[in-house]
Amino acid sequence: MELSYTKIGDFLYPNLLVPPDSKEPLGKYARMRRAFLMENRQPTFDYLALTGQLFPHLREVDEAAKRRMETIMSELLKANPAPDKATNQLGWVQHMNSLQAQAEEVVLAELVYV
Repeated sequence: MELSYTKIGDFLYPNLLVPPDSKEPLGKYARMRRAFLMENRQPTFDYLALTGQLFPHLREVDEAAKRRMETIMSELLKANPAPDKATNQLGWVQHMNSLQAQAEEVVLAELVYV
């Protein structure tokens, strides 16, 4: 790998270019992963950013987290069926929010904050 340098004053700075990423925005779990890497795993974040692997990594984590959320939610619904939505709407919402919070806690521990 050859690097070119730019001289500014008495210093040589490498000409590093980050490859352009796609125009689609990052998802929730990708943004959470990026923030975690920036705050807690700075060398890993720097390596991924400098090698152009950061955005593919973030998109992969986001996709895996969404798939895992769907799997866990379906398993939790089988184990803990929700009340009837037509007769008890608030109970249904409360139950579904509780299951989603449980599933998200697992996903964050397994995929995002690793």
